[in-house]
Amino acid sequence: MKLYRFLRGDREFYGVEDKEGALAVIKGSPFGEFEKTGVEYKKEDVKILSPSLPSKIIAVGLNYKKHAEELNMALPEEPIIFFKPPTAVIAAGDEIIYPEMSKRVDYEAELGIIIKHEIFNVSKENALQHILGYCCANDVTARDLQKKDKQWTRAKSFNTFCPLGPCCVDNIDPDNLKISTRLNGKAVQSSSTSNFIFKVSYIVSFISRIMTLLPGDVILTGTPSGVGPVKKGDVLEVGIEGIGTLSNKVV
Repeated sequence: MKLYRFLRGDREFYGVEDKEGALAVIKGSPFGEFEKTGVEYKKEDVKILSPSLPSKIIAVGLNYKKHAEELNMALPEEPIIFFKPPTAVIAAGDEIIYPEMSKRVDYEAELGIIIKHEIFNVSKENALQHILGYCCANDVTARDLQKKDKQWTRAKSFNTFCPLGPCCVDNIDPDNLKISTRLNGKAVQSSSTSNFIFKVSYIVSFISRIMTLLPGDVILTGTPSGVGPVKKGDVLEVGIEGIGTLSNKVV
C-alpha cells in the first residue's frame, strides 16, 4: 500500500494509490482503522504533502558499513542517535533553503520509518508491527557547522532540512532496499539497506527503550557512502526501491 497525504484546494486528505496511479481518499485514520470513500483524485490535481507530521524526528548517525569505512570510523556498538525538529520537514517538490550562516550543505539519502502506534520499550521481535510504513528522506546537513559546533543540533535543524516523501509504503522489506541519490541527474549515492549496521527492528526497539514514540514520529536510519555538498540551484533526487523518488531543489 502506498499512502499519500495531500491537499485538494484548502482541504487535507489521506489517500491510497490505486493501480491506475490515482489517489483514493480514505476516511478514518491511517494510524488506526480506515476505509476508502469512493472519491479519487489524480496526483497532478493535488499538492503532495509530507507523509507524516511527526512530533519528533530521531536520526541514526552512522548505520552503513561502507559509510563507516569511507569516514575511517570503527563500527558503533550501539546506534548513535540525534534529533531533527519537526519544523525541518518539507514535502516532495518543496525547496531546501540554503542557510546564510553555512558555507557547506550536504545531502544524505535515508530510509525513513513512520511509527504507527504509541510505543515504549518494545522488543526487537515486536517492533515491526508498530510501523506504519517507510518513506524516502534527506537528512540535509550544514557540514561546516557540524564540525564547528562539535555536535549536531544546529547543523541538522534548519527549516527545510528534512524532506520526507513522496508517500508511505508498508509492504516492503526495509532491510533489503536499493537506495540512491541523484544530484542534477548524476548518481552520487548508490547502496542498499542490506548494508545496514543495525536493522530496522533493532533501531525501533533501541529508541523505544529510551523514549516514547508517538504515531507519526519519524526515524531516519542513516545514510550510505557518497555524501557530498550542494549549491543553490541544485536538484536532489532520493530514490528508494519500492517507494519512489523524493525530489527537492536547493534555493
